[in-house]
Amino acid sequence: MSVPGAFFMRWRVRFGYPLALAVLWFARPAPRSILLGALAGALGLLIRVYAAGYLHKQEVLTVTGPYAFTRNPLYLGSAVLALGAAIATRSWVSASILLLYFAIFYSMVMRREEKELRLQHGAAFEEYARAVPLFLPRLRPARLSGESSAAFSFEQYKKNHEWQAALGFLLLIAALLLIWYFRQG
Repeated sequence: MSVPGAFFMRWRVRFGYPLALAVLWFARPAPRSILLGALAGALGLLIRVYAAGYLHKQEVLTVTGPYAFTRNPLYLGSAVLALGAAIATRSWVSASILLLYFAIFYSMVMRREEKELRLQHGAAFEEYARAVPLFLPRLRPARLSGESSAAFSFEQYKKNHEWQAALGFLLLIAALLLIWYFRQG
Protein backbone atom coordinates (compact mmCIF):
# COMPACT_ATOMS: atom_id res chain seq x y z
CA MET A 1 0.00 0.00 0.00
CA SER A 2 1.28 3.46 -0.79
CA VAL A 3 2.33 5.81 2.00
CA PRO A 4 -0.75 8.09 1.55
CA GLY A 5 -2.98 4.98 1.45
CA ALA A 6 -1.45 3.62 4.66
CA PHE A 7 -1.85 7.01 6.33
CA PHE A 8 -5.55 7.24 5.43
CA MET A 9 -6.22 3.63 6.46
CA ARG A 10 -4.66 4.24 9.87
CA TRP A 11 -6.47 7.55 10.40
CA ARG A 12 -9.86 6.86 8.79
CA VAL A 13 -11.76 6.41 12.07
CA ARG A 14 -10.12 9.48 13.62
CA PHE A 15 -11.05 11.52 10.52
CA GLY A 16 -14.59 10.24 10.89
CA TYR A 17 -15.26 11.99 14.20
CA PRO A 18 -14.70 15.59 13.08
CA LEU A 19 -16.40 14.81 9.78
CA ALA A 20 -19.42 13.48 11.70
CA LEU A 21 -19.56 16.75 13.64
CA ALA A 22 -19.41 18.69 10.36
CA VAL A 23 -22.20 16.53 8.92
CA LEU A 24 -24.38 17.31 11.92
CA TRP A 25 -23.44 21.00 11.90
CA PHE A 26 -24.51 21.45 8.28
CA ALA A 27 -27.56 19.16 8.57
CA ARG A 28 -30.98 20.73 7.97
CA PRO A 29 -33.19 17.73 8.71
CA ALA A 30 -36.96 17.73 8.45
CA PRO A 31 -39.36 14.96 9.46
CA ARG A 32 -39.78 13.80 5.86
CA SER A 33 -36.02 13.71 5.13
CA ILE A 34 -35.39 11.84 8.38
CA LEU A 35 -38.10 9.28 7.55
CA LEU A 36 -36.86 8.73 3.98
CA GLY A 37 -33.27 8.54 5.17
CA ALA A 38 -34.21 6.09 7.91
CA LEU A 39 -35.98 3.86 5.36
CA ALA A 40 -32.95 3.88 3.05
CA GLY A 41 -30.68 3.30 6.04
CA ALA A 42 -32.83 0.37 7.17
CA LEU A 43 -32.29 -1.23 3.76
CA GLY A 44 -28.54 -0.73 4.18
CA LEU A 45 -28.69 -2.30 7.63
CA LEU A 46 -30.63 -5.30 6.27
CA ILE A 47 -27.97 -5.82 3.61
CA ARG A 48 -25.31 -5.68 6.33
CA VAL A 49 -27.24 -8.14 8.54
CA TYR A 50 -27.58 -10.56 5.61
CA ALA A 51 -23.86 -10.29 4.83
CA ALA A 52 -22.68 -10.57 8.44
CA GLY A 53 -24.67 -13.77 8.93
CA TYR A 54 -22.51 -15.45 6.28
CA LEU A 55 -19.12 -13.87 6.96
CA HIS A 56 -16.52 -15.94 8.81
CA LYS A 57 -13.69 -13.40 9.08
CA GLN A 58 -10.17 -14.82 8.82
CA GLU A 59 -11.56 -18.38 8.73
CA VAL A 60 -12.75 -19.15 5.20
CA LEU A 61 -13.27 -17.40 1.89
CA THR A 62 -16.99 -16.60 2.04
CA VAL A 63 -18.55 -16.98 -1.43
CA THR A 64 -22.17 -17.90 -0.64
CA GLY A 65 -25.26 -15.88 0.22
CA PRO A 66 -24.77 -12.20 -0.64
CA TYR A 67 -21.08 -12.90 -1.35
CA ALA A 68 -22.17 -14.74 -4.52
CA PHE A 69 -23.48 -11.39 -5.85
CA THR A 70 -20.74 -8.98 -4.72
CA ARG A 71 -17.40 -9.45 -3.02
CA ASN A 72 -18.25 -6.64 -0.60
CA PRO A 73 -21.90 -6.87 0.52
CA LEU A 74 -21.07 -5.35 3.91
CA TYR A 75 -19.67 -2.27 2.19
CA LEU A 76 -22.58 -2.19 -0.25
CA GLY A 77 -24.84 -2.10 2.80
CA SER A 78 -22.66 0.65 4.27
CA ALA A 79 -23.00 2.64 1.04
CA VAL A 80 -26.80 2.39 1.22
CA LEU A 81 -26.57 3.33 4.91
CA ALA A 82 -24.45 6.40 4.03
CA LEU A 83 -26.96 7.34 1.34
CA GLY A 84 -29.73 7.07 3.94
CA ALA A 85 -27.78 9.32 6.29
CA ALA A 86 -27.20 11.80 3.45
CA ILE A 87 -30.93 11.89 2.68
CA ALA A 88 -31.81 12.31 6.35
CA THR A 89 -29.52 15.35 6.76
CA ARG A 90 -31.29 17.24 3.93
CA SER A 91 -28.05 19.10 3.25
CA TRP A 92 -25.88 19.04 0.15
CA VAL A 93 -22.83 19.84 2.25
CA SER A 94 -23.51 17.02 4.72
CA ALA A 95 -24.35 14.60 1.90
CA SER A 96 -21.15 15.51 0.06
CA ILE A 97 -19.04 14.96 3.18
CA LEU A 98 -20.64 11.57 3.84
CA LEU A 99 -20.45 10.28 0.29
CA LEU A 100 -16.93 11.57 -0.36
CA TYR A 101 -15.66 10.04 2.89
CA PHE A 102 -17.28 6.73 1.95
CA ALA A 103 -15.92 6.75 -1.59
CA ILE A 104 -12.36 7.56 -0.53
CA PHE A 105 -11.96 5.35 2.50
CA TYR A 106 -14.01 2.32 1.51
CA SER A 107 -12.41 2.07 -1.92
CA MET A 108 -9.04 1.87 -0.12
CA VAL A 109 -10.40 -0.64 2.41
CA MET A 110 -11.82 -2.89 -0.32
CA ARG A 111 -8.55 -2.89 -2.26
CA ARG A 112 -6.50 -3.60 0.88
CA GLU A 113 -8.76 -6.48 1.88
CA GLU A 114 -8.64 -7.82 -1.67
CA LYS A 115 -4.83 -8.01 -1.47
CA GLU A 116 -5.05 -9.82 1.89
CA LEU A 117 -7.60 -12.32 0.55
CA ARG A 118 -5.50 -12.92 -2.56
CA LEU A 119 -2.49 -13.73 -0.36
CA GLN A 120 -4.49 -15.90 2.04
CA HIS A 121 -6.63 -17.84 -0.46
CA GLY A 122 -4.61 -17.73 -3.72
CA ALA A 123 -6.27 -19.46 -6.68
CA ALA A 124 -9.64 -19.79 -4.92
CA PHE A 125 -9.80 -16.00 -4.51
CA GLU A 126 -8.68 -15.46 -8.12
CA GLU A 127 -11.57 -17.63 -9.35
CA TYR A 128 -13.95 -15.80 -7.04
CA ALA A 129 -12.70 -12.36 -8.13
CA ARG A 130 -13.17 -13.29 -11.81
CA ALA A 131 -16.77 -14.40 -11.18
CA VAL A 132 -18.03 -11.84 -8.67
CA PRO A 133 -17.75 -8.04 -8.97
CA LEU A 134 -15.92 -5.98 -6.36
CA PHE A 135 -18.82 -3.75 -5.33
CA LEU A 136 -21.91 -3.46 -7.55
CA PRO A 137 -23.75 -6.80 -7.38
CA ARG A 138 -24.42 -9.30 -10.14
CA LEU A 139 -28.05 -10.00 -11.00
CA ARG A 140 -27.62 -13.74 -10.42
CA PRO A 141 -25.42 -15.49 -7.90
CA ALA A 142 -22.09 -16.85 -9.12
CA ARG A 143 -21.54 -20.60 -8.95
CA LEU A 144 -18.00 -21.52 -8.03
CA SER A 145 -16.16 -24.82 -7.92
CA GLY A 146 -15.70 -26.16 -4.42
CA GLU A 147 -18.36 -23.80 -3.05
CA SER A 148 -19.64 -24.67 0.40
CA SER A 149 -23.33 -24.64 1.22
CA ALA A 150 -23.02 -22.31 4.20
CA ALA A 151 -26.30 -20.78 5.35
CA PHE A 152 -27.15 -17.59 7.20
CA SER A 153 -26.35 -17.82 10.90
CA PHE A 154 -27.70 -15.42 13.50
CA GLU A 155 -24.86 -16.54 15.77
CA GLN A 156 -22.36 -15.46 13.11
CA TYR A 157 -24.19 -12.13 12.78
CA LYS A 158 -23.75 -11.57 16.52
CA LYS A 159 -20.12 -12.70 16.42
CA ASN A 160 -19.45 -10.04 13.76
CA HIS A 161 -20.86 -7.31 16.06
CA GLU A 162 -23.23 -5.96 13.39
CA TRP A 163 -25.51 -4.52 16.05
CA GLN A 164 -22.98 -1.68 16.31
CA ALA A 165 -23.90 -0.38 12.83
CA ALA A 166 -27.59 -0.38 13.78
CA LEU A 167 -26.88 1.41 17.05
CA GLY A 168 -24.75 4.03 15.31
CA PHE A 169 -27.45 4.69 12.72
CA LEU A 170 -30.13 4.96 15.41
CA LEU A 171 -27.98 7.50 17.27
CA LEU A 172 -27.58 9.50 14.06
CA ILE A 173 -31.35 9.51 13.48
CA ALA A 174 -31.89 10.60 17.10
CA ALA A 175 -29.34 13.41 16.70
CA LEU A 176 -31.06 14.59 13.51
CA LEU A 177 -34.43 14.56 15.25
CA LEU A 178 -32.97 16.69 18.04
CA ILE A 179 -31.42 19.10 15.53
CA TRP A 180 -34.76 19.44 13.75
CA TYR A 181 -36.60 19.95 17.05
CA PHE A 182 -34.27 22.63 18.41
CA ARG A 183 -34.07 24.51 15.10
CA GLN A 184 -37.86 24.82 15.06
CA GLY A 185 -38.12 27.29 17.87
